[in-house]
Amino acid sequence: MAMGRFGRLGGGMMRAMETALELVDQTNLNAALETSSEAYRTAQPYPHIVLDDVLHPDAFAAAVRDFPGIKDEFWKGYLHVNETKYCNVYPDTWADSLQAIAREFCSPEFVAYLEKLTGIDDLIPDYTMDGGGLHQTLRGGHLNIHADFTTHHTHENWARRVNILLYLNEEWHDEWGGKLELWDQKMTACHARVTPAGNRMLVFSTADDTFHGHPDGLTCPPDMARRSLAMYYFTEESAPPVRRSTNYQARPDEGRAKKAAIAADRTVLDVYDRVKRRLGISDELAHKVLHSVDRLRRKK
Repeated sequence: MAMGRFGRLGGGMMRAMETALELVDQTNLNAALETSSEAYRTAQPYPHIVLDDVLHPDAFAAAVRDFPGIKDEFWKGYLHVNETKYCNVYPDTWADSLQAIAREFCSPEFVAYLEKLTGIDDLIPDYTMDGGGLHQTLRGGHLNIHADFTTHHTHENWARRVNILLYLNEEWHDEWGGKLELWDQKMTACHARVTPAGNRMLVFSTADDTFHGHPDGLTCPPDMARRSLAMYYFTEESAPPVRRSTNYQARPDEGRAKKAAIAADRTVLDVYDRVKRRLGISDELAHKVLHSVDRLRRKK
């Protein structure tokens, strides 16, 4: 494994955190690797696996304890037709416990594990959190079914290949909703639903037709939130891969008006994504524009 794939992300990512905690239970993951790899590659509707107890208990408890509250100034709201969630993509603002976990997910040992699990070689971890980071969704929030953007926004030759979602909910009940739905490539049926139970990790391959989301509004108590750490892994291609922005889709049984709203919002996002890549503008403008579109929609 080429160490350059890790060093290029900056010296800060590679500095060891001063923590006495054991973090990822790599021994347990490696012990089940052969079975997990087979399950991953044969899963439907596309390669994925659900792994429980990924962090050592003390590390999970620290991450839950240190997860920033919604009033933290570094949360950015993605509040529009297709999603209502908050993201923090600035690891330097996170507590040491959360930074340490993210760095371990970027470590050569963990990346080697992912390569064996998925069968994808030369994965590049992304500590810049392009689309990743800490996520939380409040009561009533949702994320419509979608396939993720396919290339890195600042490394044009990087193709997005693997997502990991580590759920950091101390408590979660099925009746609160929030299960991540995995849909087939033609958006005809949901083949799997993943409850965001604490210390559970979903790993899945990403392509332009790996549709997923939790489209129904959460019904958790007002003082609870659906919380996770999302990290993405790329491969460097010899030529720039085909760029596609996040592709939101309506479910088959959704009404005509909702389908039209999802499509209109998707078009706005695609235009913004193209402008962002060309001009290098920040996400702040997108948040304002999409929020305005959503408010206009709600007035109708």
